[in-house]
Amino acid sequence: MFHKHWRTNCVHFPLCIAVKRVEFVSDRLSYIVLRGRWLNIIVVNVHAPSEEKSDESKDSFYEVLEQVFDHFPKYHMKMLLGDFNAKVGRENIFKPKTGQESLHQDSNDNGF
Repeated sequence: MFHKHWRTNCVHFPLCIAVKRVEFVSDRLSYIVLRGRWLNIIVVNVHAPSEEKSDESKDSFYEVLEQVFDHFPKYHMKMLLGDFNAKVGRENIFKPKTGQESLHQDSNDNGF
């Protein structure tokens, strides 16, 4: 239940009453379910393993992410955001988006 001063502790009152559930699946994945006017809005926040981590840990992370997404009803709005530790390099395929301004010479497989 809400603290007795929940109105003053809430960032924005209408947002607080819209929160249906907050779930921390792991230290790398969490989500919040918000009650919308016509449908629920699910915001999933991730922090993917970096390129240096083992393939097993990366595969496990993406398996859990897929399981979480599959658990949600299809008709809810879902937003996925966070840090996928993707490096976008200077390959020709990315030049229309990044030009020559990428910090990385080569891309990695994270986020693709």
